[in-house]
Amino acid sequence: MTYASTTPDRRILLLGIASAMGASCFFSINDASVKFLSGGYALHQIVLIRSLIGMALMLAIVLPSRGGLAAFRTRRLGMHLVRGSFVVTSNLCFFLGLAVMPMAEAVALFFIAPLLITALSVPMLGEKVGPRRWAAVGVGLLGVIVMLRPGAGIFHPAMLLPLFAAFCYAMLHMLTRRLGTTESAVTLTLYIQLTFIGICAISGLILGGGAFASEANASLAFLTRAWEWPDLADMPILGLIGCASVVGALLITHAYRSCEAAVVAPFEYVSMPLAIVFGVVVFGEWPDPVAWGGIALICGAGLYTVLRETRAHPDTPPLASVPGNLRSTALGGDPEA
Repeated sequence: MTYASTTPDRRILLLGIASAMGASCFFSINDASVKFLSGGYALHQIVLIRSLIGMALMLAIVLPSRGGLAAFRTRRLGMHLVRGSFVVTSNLCFFLGLAVMPMAEAVALFFIAPLLITALSVPMLGEKVGPRRWAAVGVGLLGVIVMLRPGAGIFHPAMLLPLFAAFCYAMLHMLTRRLGTTESAVTLTLYIQLTFIGICAISGLILGGGAFASEANASLAFLTRAWEWPDLADMPILGLIGCASVVGALLITHAYRSCEAAVVAPFEYVSMPLAIVFGVVVFGEWPDPVAWGGIALICGAGLYTVLRETRAHPDTPPLASVPGNLRSTALGGDPEA
């Protein structure tokens, strides 16, 4: 496995940047589409459809060129399942929060993930973090406090869901670093897909009949709603979710394979203004001045941390450097190939 260690020519560089920006567009389309359908379908039904599309792509395209079914072989099944559980929980929590929150605010809170990775790398991986990166963590946490607005009377418990999603993503990163020493990227991705399919199928068996359905709030309704056959008008949107996720994963994979992580990572933050645009155009959501302040603090601190990490560890695979790569791994991308 090798990464670009020298500056690529201009065409390759521009193509890598365009791929990262394109991936951010497709991931934002995925987020907006899930939010759009959150009032009519169960979350685990939507994610299962998305995951089946991802697995189909793996079986049809990736596995034949990577040793076939031998990629399923592993001696660390338990850790694969724990890792998969973290990424599934991260995805589900993010989308549950998205069902209630303005899209821009949910995305901004999830961007705390690079800061949590930095903080957790000290006790869990024994890495050293300098004062500048600790300061960035502090700034990001300040941004979270600004967005949560304690004491202002507008806090909603759903605002904690993107934060927990970011924590689970950070734990995914910790386990990826441990598993990456013995497991191939294809194997890591396969077991992520299997965990998604398994958990969503079990959720459907337990909750899909609607026995536990609750309309107490939008997040709980999204989680417990009964499965139903999609309306004809919604089928293209469900297909769009699966296709956008897969295409986004392929694009972000190409970006990180062709360019240095330090070049690509900042362009993934295009998803922040895109979230604002989708929020305004599709859902009529416009962040207020306080939310703008929190968004600026979190994204600024996260972007600084990503740049510091990629410059300090240029040989580290970019798999877990930025939030977008969570989606790449979970949706069938192969960023370590």
